[in-house]
Amino acid sequence: MRYLIDTHIFVWYANEQDNLTRDVAAIVFNYENELLMSMESVKELVVAYRTKPQIRKYWASPLKMIDSIQRQYGIRIVQPDMEVMRTMAKLEINVEEEHNDPSDHVIISQAITMRLPLISGDHKFPFYKRQGLDLIYNGKE
Repeated sequence: MRYLIDTHIFVWYANEQDNLTRDVAAIVFNYENELLMSMESVKELVVAYRTKPQIRKYWASPLKMIDSIQRQYGIRIVQPDMEVMRTMAKLEINVEEEHNDPSDHVIISQAITMRLPLISGDHKFPFYKRQGLDLIYNGKE
């Protein structure tokens, strides 16, 4: 099965596996599954590398981080296209929780458009299930 993983899920999969729930770990470590990541997540990772010291401790450079996504972890990077942007344009935003992150909106829209389950631990994402998001929530208790 194919899954789109959110940005932080990649970081946890690669470096902080204790943050993954048992169900999510079973998915990401099952090598029969294909893991995909939005190019938007790659952008977020580069920004995080430059601004968050906790990301820099895992990779020697942003280029090594990007290379590891595909080479070391076998994750396929997918580009958002015009259909994803059309989905995003129609997306009802979670204003109650002030969910104003455009990168999240792209990733959610890409999962909806590509009909892929999205693995995320973001507590604002369940709101989008009624708009067609197939969410596998990595909620730790």
